Amino acid sequence: MQLNVLAYFEHGAARACPDKIAIVDGERTVTFAQLHALARRFAALAIGRADVLRHPIAVYLPKSADVVVADLGILYSGNIYSNLDVKWPPQRLANVLAHLAPRLVITSHDRAAEVIAAGFDAANIIQIEDLASVPADADFSVIEQRLAQVIDTDPVCIINTSGSTGTPKGVALSHRGTIDFMDWVFDTFDFDETVTIGSLSPFYFDIYTLELFLCLSRGATIVIIPETLAAFPAKLMEFLAEKKVSFLFWVPTIMVNIANLGLLDRIKLPDLRTVFFAGEVFPTRHLNMWRRALQDVRFVNLYGPIEIHVDCTYHIIEGEMADDEPLSIGRPCRNTDVLILDDNNQQCPIDVQGELCVRGSSLALGYWNDPEKTARAFVQNPLNSLYPELIYRTGDLAVRRADGRIFLAGRKDYQIKHMGYRIELPEIEHQVLSIDGIANACVLYDHPKKAITLFYQPVGEDVPVAVIRKALADIFPKYMLPTAFHSMERLPMNPNGKIDRNGLAQRLSSAA
Repeated sequence: MQLNVLAYFEHGAARACPDKIAIVDGERTVTFAQLHALARRFAALAIGRADVLRHPIAVYLPKSADVVVADLGILYSGNIYSNLDVKWPPQRLANVLAHLAPRLVITSHDRAAEVIAAGFDAANIIQIEDLASVPADADFSVIEQRLAQVIDTDPVCIINTSGSTGTPKGVALSHRGTIDFMDWVFDTFDFDETVTIGSLSPFYFDIYTLELFLCLSRGATIVIIPETLAAFPAKLMEFLAEKKVSFLFWVPTIMVNIANLGLLDRIKLPDLRTVFFAGEVFPTRHLNMWRRALQDVRFVNLYGPIEIHVDCTYHIIEGEMADDEPLSIGRPCRNTDVLILDDNNQQCPIDVQGELCVRGSSLALGYWNDPEKTARAFVQNPLNSLYPELIYRTGDLAVRRADGRIFLAGRKDYQIKHMGYRIELPEIEHQVLSIDGIANACVLYDHPKKAITLFYQPVGEDVPVAVIRKALADIFPKYMLPTAFHSMERLPMNPNGKIDRNGLAQRLSSAA
């Protein structure tokens, strides 16, 4: 029985194909043997700096082979990695570090000042360049001793996501849940050492989990796609063709852009074999463009919130689909159960909409350093009164058809998926209300236009949009910034004194 995700590496690519290239990062390539050696040396470095076990260690580096080395080194040290976004505004970085309270932060020489400016102690920073000082023949016996103390319910990583009160949430994922998901992937899909992964998503995304352990277990090669290419779809496609990429796991937004530009007919991808997509709805019309252009490629729609180990349902797309036909999220992955509950916490009949809830090993451990928030989201299964059993309430509305397929039907609350990122709109409102001159605010999502839309009420004279943008840009990453602004003399209110969100939503619909 496998207890630690590192077994994928130790019994997989490190043993089966040590000389094969594991990572392509620009002009740099790293073999599995080199990756194994670097990771263990990094573990020795981390242990020497902090004698902790099962503790978070943050990685503040641009997407690169160095992140993989650091993450594996952290796991070999018996600790928990948490990859951070180097594009975060300073205040958000400070908020995450304060909440996460990592024992160490791994960064580079040219970014250490940013970590220190965020309030982190310089004495607890490891620069990736320090790895060169660790001898190749260091004593690694302590690594085995530490790994013997790690069990499958311990955390692997912490993924930081948006929180409604302005404090980001850290979702703790376990060895057990990761192993459960990856074993299902390996049993369901024929991945082997011939796979070349075109890695586009950030390494602080959960998509990275699948990419990483597919690489380590099966000997697949991760080709890191330069971030600059995302803004140039044609060059991105040319890169995929040049690198002979055979597997993609992407958020649909970029795929829609590629389809709209007609690039699928102009630039051929003869090596592509499998495409996973998740994170948001893929419009069927654009999916059909991909399917028509790449008829030998297998397309798979996956679904799962951050609180699930990567994903919990899947749909292998087969047969013809009309452009206006809704796309199913499929059926639960192995060892996962999806409940669709009504407002009375009873199982919804077939074809009746309710809240999608998940049970099984796929559930995250909860929110790091936040037991109250964990208790609200991970609750006792209302269908089971005989023994303790947690389910996760996703807040997504769904319906199950007679054939077992599940279809999403929107959100129960005000949490959205935008550009593949999960965002809680109240977090944006919380910061808008801190801007001088604004009396009230409501943030909605214009789904047809895919626009975060801010309605705001000035105290007196109107507050210029440029002032609001500047204030929010100092706090939020770009994908969380509103792109539509509506100043109102007074926001509409319900009889109970709350903002009439439905009325504002109808205003958006009528303006579409």
